[in-house]
Amino acid sequence: MEPIIEIKNLTHIYSPNTPFQQTALDNISLDIYEGEYLGIIGRTGSGKSTLIQHLNGLMRPTSGQVLFQGQDIWSSKALTHSIRFRVGLVFQYPEYQLFEDTVYKDIAFGPRNMKLEEGEIDRRVRRAAAFAGLSDQVLQRSPFELSGGQKRRVAIAGVIAMEPKVLILDEPTAGLDPAGAASILENIEAYRRANGATIVFVSHSMEDVARLTDRLVVVSNGTLPYVGTPREVFAHGTDLEALGLAVPAMNRVFSRVRALGVDIDPAVYTVEQAKEAFLKAYRGKEGV
Repeated sequence: MEPIIEIKNLTHIYSPNTPFQQTALDNISLDIYEGEYLGIIGRTGSGKSTLIQHLNGLMRPTSGQVLFQGQDIWSSKALTHSIRFRVGLVFQYPEYQLFEDTVYKDIAFGPRNMKLEEGEIDRRVRRAAAFAGLSDQVLQRSPFELSGGQKRRVAIAGVIAMEPKVLILDEPTAGLDPAGAASILENIEAYRRANGATIVFVSHSMEDVARLTDRLVVVSNGTLPYVGTPREVFAHGTDLEALGLAVPAMNRVFSRVRALGVDIDPAVYTVEQAKEAFLKAYRGKEGV
C-alpha cells in the first residue's frame, strides 16, 4: 500500500536561536496510508498540534519533508496552496471560527475559494451538510443561533465541502455530551466510507481511538515512541501511563489482573476483547 502522506525526518523548532528556543518535533518519520483511520494520542504539549499543522502546510518544517502523494508540499507555492484543499484540518473547538451570516455561506466558504461553479458549490454544501448531520432547514439559519453541537457540525461540514482526500480532526468531540460525540464520530466514519478518505483523529479519549482507528501514533516530547495497531500500542499500557497518558479502562483492569499473577493477555482494551480473554483463560484453566 502506498502512503498518501510521508513525513521524513521532520523537525520543528519554535523561536530558533533565541532564549525561547523549543524543539516541538524532533526528527520524526511517519507514513499515513490512503483510506486508513489513524489515531494520534499524546499529553498536552507533546507536539500533536504542531504535527498535524505540518500535514497541510500550515506550518513549515525547520528541517525534513512532508510529501503528499510523493510530492514535497513545499516544492512550490501553488502546491502548498492546493494541499490545503486536499488535506482538510478541523481545529479543536472549530465553532469559534464561524463568521458568515448563514450556515450555507459558512459551509460554502471553502468551495468558493476553490473557484468552483455555483452548481458544484451547491452540490458540495448540501452533500457536506448531510454527512455532518445537518438538515436543509438549518442551512439558511445563522450559525450563531445554533447549539454548540450543531455549530461543531457546521464547522466540520465546511471542511468536508472541499472534499479532502485526508481529513484531520483535532478533538472533534471535545465538550460534547456522549450522544452528540457518538453521532459526530458516526458522521466522520460515513464520510470516510463514502469517499475512501483518510482520517487523522487526534483525541484524548482512549476508548474512542481504541474502537475506531486502524493504527495509533503516540506523540511524546516531540518524538513518536509507539506506532502500531491499537492492540500493539495498548500492550504497552504501563509505559503509556508513565508518559502521562490514560489508557482504556479495560486495559487498566487487565494490567492489574496480570500483575496479580493471572496469565492473561494484557493487550485488551474493549469489553468484547475482555470477554474473549476471560473465556480463554477460564477454558485453559479447566482444560477445555
